[in-house]
Amino acid sequence: MAQVRLVAGILTVGGWTMLSRIFGFARDIAFAATLGSGPVAEAFMIALSLPNLFRRFFAEGAFNLAFVPMFARKLEGGDDAAGFAADAMSGLAVVVGIVMALAMILMPWLVWAMASGFQGDARFGMAVEFGRITFPYILLISLTALLSGILNATGRFAAAAVAPVVLNLCLLAATGLALWQGWPVGIALSWSVPVAGVGQLALVWWAAARAGYPLMPRRPRLTPDLKRLALVAAPAMLAGGVSQINLLVGRQVASFFDGAVAWLSYADRLYQLPLGVVGVAIAVVLLPDLSRRLRAGDAAGGQASLNRAAEFGLALTIPATVALMVIATPLVQVLFQRGAFSAGDTAATALSVVIYAAGLPALVLHKVLQPLFYAREDTVRPFRYALVCLFANAGLAVALVPVAGFLAAPIGMTVAAWVMVALLWHGSRSMGPQTAPDARFRARLPRMLVAALVMGVVLAALAVLLDGPLHSPHLRYLALLGLVAAGIVTYFGTGTLIGAFRLAEFRAAMRRGAAAKPAP
Repeated sequence: MAQVRLVAGILTVGGWTMLSRIFGFARDIAFAATLGSGPVAEAFMIALSLPNLFRRFFAEGAFNLAFVPMFARKLEGGDDAAGFAADAMSGLAVVVGIVMALAMILMPWLVWAMASGFQGDARFGMAVEFGRITFPYILLISLTALLSGILNATGRFAAAAVAPVVLNLCLLAATGLALWQGWPVGIALSWSVPVAGVGQLALVWWAAARAGYPLMPRRPRLTPDLKRLALVAAPAMLAGGVSQINLLVGRQVASFFDGAVAWLSYADRLYQLPLGVVGVAIAVVLLPDLSRRLRAGDAAGGQASLNRAAEFGLALTIPATVALMVIATPLVQVLFQRGAFSAGDTAATALSVVIYAAGLPALVLHKVLQPLFYAREDTVRPFRYALVCLFANAGLAVALVPVAGFLAAPIGMTVAAWVMVALLWHGSRSMGPQTAPDARFRARLPRMLVAALVMGVVLAALAVLLDGPLHSPHLRYLALLGLVAAGIVTYFGTGTLIGAFRLAEFRAAMRRGAAAKPAP
């Protein structure tokens, strides 16, 4: 039953993440039609990426990867989990508040570090202005992430998964209001980001209070537990910093090609859909589960949880990878090509989607393997692995620019993702047999690959047959929906016939997730 609850938790987080991604697509469709790949679009995308960069560094990334296992263990052992969470929240607020103040002052240097190719044109000044407006979001979303970690560790996944929907709704509303009232779109979008942060924080604080954790600001105290948290988090923060440098490398390369920042951002939205729905959901649910099992000495249960998470993740990610590679052009064309977004933008974005998609299974496996280290408070080895990936990414991204142009950025990211998985897998072998693939996983993986390949052939043939409707203003959405539906039916039908998975397992997990009551 524990394994069913694990998958049910993944489905709960994944379902709400899917809704957030749908609103994200709506938001990006509005961006593409209104701003295309022009200077305002690129400036805002850089400005939005700044708080998101630090958010992954402090919040969902390094800090929470250290905080969640410690909190889960205190919860499992009956220690003062609430007091530890309150101290952690106060400490995090002070540190992030200082970083926020410095960033507001040093914003021109931050924009230069993200996109030095903007210097000397209008994009640079706009990115600095937009960045100063959006950056307070980092404090709000960091506190939101800590409260989300508390909720996830107690088995309450819904509220934390709903929070990202708020940001996309605010951005959509800001776009509509700006067009209606004649406001500058970039300014309106920028102000909507901190407004969304307030809404997200209020939502998860209310949920945490209902769960018995009504945390309030208090004077920070450097307790022994916080010292331990800092020691565990420091290597994780360094690893998170290295990961963000990987993103900076890609942005820097793209900033020297007009429109490339926007193309890569739109492509990122497409491949982040399965990654967010599957990979992030697995990481959110698996880390506290493994931490509790480690505290309880349940090695067999830990192995089962790990294998079922990997199996479930790849069962959805492998077909998504094949689909994104086979029908990248129809997807980008139907979703984004209108208004200021041209056919040339479609071609460049679709190429980026294909390259990013090749790394998608690696990114999901990263989310599965990384909790093995953080559940054991081993944050040093992931940092070392991240350094290796940084050199792989930066070396390829720079070396391939003369040959591949802006596509050097996604190529470097994809190769680095697979290098990271290889290192994590090799490192996990020292943890004992509980980290090894079990017989069921080994039997099902090749069958998933076969089912996905069959689906890819069907999608390629249908894309040719539906080429006319996919270009029709009136039929293209229906044609794309039919294409996606045919792919889903082919994959799950073939997979069921050859034993890649059982649909009953998905249905049972969804029923369990829908009926589950909050954990005490």
